[in-house]
Amino acid sequence: MTWLTQDAYDRLNAELEELSGPARIEITRRIEAARAEGDLKENGGYHAAKDEQGKMEARIRQLTQLLREAKVGAPPTADDGVAGPGMVVTVRYSDGEEETFLIGSREEAAVTDHTVYSAQSPLGRALTGAKPGESRTYTAPNGRDITIELLDAKPYLG
Repeated sequence: MTWLTQDAYDRLNAELEELSGPARIEITRRIEAARAEGDLKENGGYHAAKDEQGKMEARIRQLTQLLREAKVGAPPTADDGVAGPGMVVTVRYSDGEEETFLIGSREEAAVTDHTVYSAQSPLGRALTGAKPGESRTYTAPNGRDITIELLDAKPYLG
């Protein structure tokens, strides 16, 4: 399940409407114009437009599924200071360095200035359910074990 702020949901819904309407009509027009030029085997414009159409249709399917399954608003953990999706967290690494980021989705990353880590990433999974003062260890993609302490968790407000 993906949690989205209302802003992210609205932006993705607008993208879907554009792709499903005006953009789909335009790509169909470009394919028809290229097809009218004749021999399709050597028609670069036709093949480029068909490729673009395939990518656009894949994005339409992706957005449709995402928006159908997304939960909009604050996740259930948002009010109790527990780390999880939709929370801006501050952590301290074992070397003393601190970092603040959003546990969210890549769709949220497009509309925020925060660094965003997925709740499904090793870091996101390790932090989910942690309360301030708790330490968690996770295995980074490079195979190293990293220990972090949760300092703060606040709801992301957009």
